[in-house]
Amino acid sequence: MRYELYYTASNQGRGEFVRLALEEARADYVDVARESGPGRGAEAVTRLIQDAAVERPPFAQPFLKAGKLVIAQTANILLYLGPRLGLAPRAEAGRLWAHQLQLTLADLLKEIQDTHHPVAHGLYYEEQKPEALKYTRHFLAERLPKFLGYFERVLGGTKGRGCMVGRSLSYVDLSMFQLVEGLRFSFPETMQRVEPGYPGLVALHDRVAARPNVAAYLKSPRRIPFNDRGIFRHYPELEAEQ
Repeated sequence: MRYELYYTASNQGRGEFVRLALEEARADYVDVARESGPGRGAEAVTRLIQDAAVERPPFAQPFLKAGKLVIAQTANILLYLGPRLGLAPRAEAGRLWAHQLQLTLADLLKEIQDTHHPVAHGLYYEEQKPEALKYTRHFLAERLPKFLGYFERVLGGTKGRGCMVGRSLSYVDLSMFQLVEGLRFSFPETMQRVEPGYPGLVALHDRVAARPNVAAYLKSPRRIPFNDRGIFRHYPELEAEQ
């Protein structure tokens, strides 16, 4: 099957978690917003969201077209793709556990986004900078250690297998790689200071980065660089206030 991923071409965002799974599995897919031609480009994403003929329309991107299916929400997309790409456990309990971890990561992503947009997404960062400084101080001191500590504990509970779920690589491992990458971009000083406390997550990040398909993707033009438009943004003053 040829998959169609619908997500903005301007930043990695939540779509990157889906891209990493597709790239690791060497799946046949089209990144619709980054293509040109009929039914392609950024307007195609908006058009499908607004298409009244779609039986189960997505609220927002990212979403995936798989045959006649239109699947939205990053964790939901990965729940669907995981077994089909060989990136999820076969047993139902394992698949639900992977989904649970991905949903927990989604909670963290929302809090990361709120470090630069704590008041409203419709306002520029500069319009809510005082609130961002206050929010980020609390996030880095209390919330981030809580999440990273939890993921480190889950990884340690795998009894040396080195994967978040089961005995082999899953989409959750790929997502943990992206999480560490994004946090290093957004909060480099903080991550340099705290990473020794999460050796399992750091080692997992390095193993994923070294996988041939992932490594090739990271070096390719298909990997959108981090910038000031995605979930992960670097504003030096947010760390300077800590």
